[in-house]
Amino acid sequence: MRNVKRNILLTPGPATTTDTVKFAQIVPDICPRELEFGQLMESISTDLTKIVADEKQYTAVLLGGSGTAAMDSVLSSVIGEDTIVIINNGAYGQRMCEIAEVYGLHFIEFVSPPDNPVDLVALEQILNRTLNPISHLIVVHHETTTGLLNDVKAIGELCNNYKVELIVDAISSFGAVPIQMEDMKISYMIASSNKNIQGLPGVSFVIAHKQKFEGLQHVRRRSYYLNLYDQYKYFLQHNQMRFTAPIQTLYALRQAINEFMLEGIEQRYTRYTQSWESLTQGIHRLGLNHIVAKEHHSKLLTSIIEPICDGYDFQKMHDFFYNKGFTIYPGKVEKLNTFRIANIGDITHHDIEAFLVLLEIYLRDIGFPLREAVITYESKQE
Repeated sequence: MRNVKRNILLTPGPATTTDTVKFAQIVPDICPRELEFGQLMESISTDLTKIVADEKQYTAVLLGGSGTAAMDSVLSSVIGEDTIVIINNGAYGQRMCEIAEVYGLHFIEFVSPPDNPVDLVALEQILNRTLNPISHLIVVHHETTTGLLNDVKAIGELCNNYKVELIVDAISSFGAVPIQMEDMKISYMIASSNKNIQGLPGVSFVIAHKQKFEGLQHVRRRSYYLNLYDQYKYFLQHNQMRFTAPIQTLYALRQAINEFMLEGIEQRYTRYTQSWESLTQGIHRLGLNHIVAKEHHSKLLTSIIEPICDGYDFQKMHDFFYNKGFTIYPGKVEKLNTFRIANIGDITHHDIEAFLVLLEIYLRDIGFPLREAVITYESKQE
């Protein structure tokens, strides 16, 4: 088997994949309505569920599309006429608000800083004082705007106290940060194939207790293609997606899950954490800094404050790294200039160390005063 040119994607997804995942797409042509392919999807659904819940009671409904497709499916299929709370502490919480607006949902936007933990006291006041009954609360577990990891377990306990169902966007935490849905009081969890599972883009999924899916038949349909109950019921009856499945992506996902199971979630998160430690130590040595404190950090993605230097331009920096086989990502924090480096996928701390060597070369070439930068940043914090 020949090797594929290896690009190191330091992005929040898609992530760098193994050659074995890439080559898993090369299979004989098959109609997705065949029994064999249905069995493949059933095995994928079962194994994805096992990562976060008891597969005898819970199940994963597979969808063709990115993680946003699964979020769209949940918001349009799960929410009835009651009021919901959406925690907005980054670009992806904001996206959930935008989807809710499209479907005319009754929602309260709970705005929280993208770099600090959610104020649970203030959140409880919303749940306690709202006149209209609140049925669901929605939060992003790992907000990749900054790398903030929201305390879903604490939020779940709060929701449980007020009989509010918790929906978690775990798109960028699933497969790295250990999650147990029942213990964390999560009713619906959303994720996708192309991040910590290290598969390819094109498949997203929703995991919930089977009784939760059964109850969705009573919710008014707002979407035809993305109706979650219809997709669940059709798969239950036929082991098929209602519409054409992304065949090759699912074969790649099957291989990625096999490799995930060999490594194990604890070992995968340890590998990611080691890369994150190399990254943060390296940028600090160069005079740069990140914006989320270690105790609240996912250790999966880091939002870094851009260097203050006349020669700096993000697109030029991106192109410099791209020509060297590394892909970096722009920032998304309002009123603060940042760029983002993710350390997920089939990479190790050695790849991060190679990135840091190139970063130092780039910063020196544009005239960035490495030592003075530390003083400048620290003086601004005083």
